[in-house]
Amino acid sequence: MSNPTKRLNFFERYLSLWVLVCMVVGLALGKGLPAVVTALSRLEFGAGSQVNVPIAVLIWLMIYPMMLKIDFSSLVGVTQRPKGLLVTLFVNWLVKPFSMAFLGWLFFRHVFAPWVDPQTAGDYTAGLIILAAAPCTAMVFVWSYLTDGDPAYTLVQVAVNDLIMLVAFAPIVMFLCGVAHVIVPSKVLLTSVVVFIVIPLAAGWLTRVLLLQSRGKAWVEATFLPKFQPVTVVALLATLVLIFAFQAENLTTRWPAVLLLAVPITLQVYFNSGLTYLLMRQAKVPHNVAAPGALIGASNFFELAVAVAITLFGPGSGAALACVVGVLVEVPVMLSVCRVCNATRPWYERRTGTGQT
Repeated sequence: MSNPTKRLNFFERYLSLWVLVCMVVGLALGKGLPAVVTALSRLEFGAGSQVNVPIAVLIWLMIYPMMLKIDFSSLVGVTQRPKGLLVTLFVNWLVKPFSMAFLGWLFFRHVFAPWVDPQTAGDYTAGLIILAAAPCTAMVFVWSYLTDGDPAYTLVQVAVNDLIMLVAFAPIVMFLCGVAHVIVPSKVLLTSVVVFIVIPLAAGWLTRVLLLQSRGKAWVEATFLPKFQPVTVVALLATLVLIFAFQAENLTTRWPAVLLLAVPITLQVYFNSGLTYLLMRQAKVPHNVAAPGALIGASNFFELAVAVAITLFGPGSGAALACVVGVLVEVPVMLSVCRVCNATRPWYERRTGTGQT
């Protein structure tokens, strides 16, 4: 019996179109209202903090609702079948950032060296590292749905990645950028982690705990959480518009760099998703855990990456441009990974002997 066709909501169904629309609107704003965009890019939380206020607020509006959904008591249940989670964490934290750093070094220090000066190459590599060091959160649930993923297990994978990101993101970025000979101001990086990760995660967790105690789980999940769906969507779209507006000059005058940056990013997505998928199959993890795990292992929290790159290097920097290219590449490439996971389900399950659980 065939599975029913997956039905996405209106926003998710036309995701690639929304990214394109946001790019057009952002570029139009950046080129048509440069003074306004420059003023927005210079709004900071205190002089010298380098933390952009509009981007920070929009990131909060995306991460906060996600944290409201996470039931941390579900982390206990995953101990009964931990292999899928362990593979995901291995690829996300011990393979992905390092493989991206290698690809950045390979392409921008060697393959593309004739077209990229050393300083710019360092900025591009730093942006790629920042992009790869932040595992995807919100969009993973879309990819999981498209591959018939286990929603509870996907939630656990995202929750654990978020918790690890609190302590691992900054050290990994500092270490790999240092290896790439890119100076990253540690104080600014730590500030960005606190502003973009710690504050919204803590606020979401605290709100959930208080509401569960006062109103109960049924009210929280049936009444409170649905109200945040449009907020999250609007925040994502507004973030994309701002990202493209801040990068309007780069995207329109440095379009060859966009093509060059797309190469390592695309390779990184296919390499890490393929590696995760094969390791899951070798470990005989059910397909409805393996497919979302492969997608988590490949996709990036590009909104956070762009915010951090802007904070560290500036809105017009090569690092920020590298992260913006990640936005352009991710949606169509991840949709292709979803199709591969679905098409290879019979092949996958012949090895594992598992079906949907």
